Amino acid sequence: MTVHPSLQPYADAWTHSIEAISELVLPLSEGEWNRATPCPGWSVRDVVSHIIGIECEQLGDPRPIHTLPRDLRHVVDEFTRYMEVQVDVRRHHTAPEMTSELEYTIIRRQRQLRNEKRDPATLVRGPLGDQVPLEFALRLRAFDVWMHEQDLRAALGVPGNWDSPGAYVARDILLAGLAKVVAKEAGAPPNSAVVLDVHGELEFMRTVRVDAQGHGTLDKAPSLGPAVTLAMDWQTYVRLAAGRVRPHTVADRVKAEGDPALAEAILTRFAVTP
Repeated sequence: MTVHPSLQPYADAWTHSIEAISELVLPLSEGEWNRATPCPGWSVRDVVSHIIGIECEQLGDPRPIHTLPRDLRHVVDEFTRYMEVQVDVRRHHTAPEMTSELEYTIIRRQRQLRNEKRDPATLVRGPLGDQVPLEFALRLRAFDVWMHEQDLRAALGVPGNWDSPGAYVARDILLAGLAKVVAKEAGAPPNSAVVLDVHGELEFMRTVRVDAQGHGTLDKAPSLGPAVTLAMDWQTYVRLAAGRVRPHTVADRVKAEGDPALAEAILTRFAVTP
């Protein structure tokens, strides 16, 4: 049990997902580590390398001194360059090397979380080396490992844990970006509303309300006359909001009612993760 209860849900979600990942990859053959995942340019090995690398950074380990090859097409900006270093440095590691480093990293991180005595507002290293509150950092780690657990499950054909503790963390993080997508990026008109209706393993309904100044807010109350209603299953919502699929590839899984132009604009800009 961590000292601060506000950290516990994220620690529990992180633990559930990281242990599921360990169970998934432990029996893999060398060839299976090379399977492509929904993350552009990343194999199973690359996703696990990313997880190991970021968790090591949370432990305070120095980042590797490593020069990236110039032919990595999925490395397109500062964020992807930063993330790729921890991946590329492990790109030729064998299956036993990967699983042993993952296990050792998990043990170290679990010990760190068990002994965590810092205030949740304490500044720690964030995703790009910047300083963020400890609670926010752990929340991001819970989301990231659950999302990558799903990437690995998709690559390996082993579905599961769509309603695990990490799924609830992911729901809240992905929903946090919805108001901006609707109001600013898709340009929903002032004094309008857009409803998102999600069913499946996690069921919820949210409404984005755009005020007279064009500012969007998210709430749980239904709207009687929304400009657009988007209905989809939970798995499709996650894949769209996390940028794992493009809208046209899951058009048969999304039901859009209302203004077709606005619905298309929202779906085109639906992804809220980097």
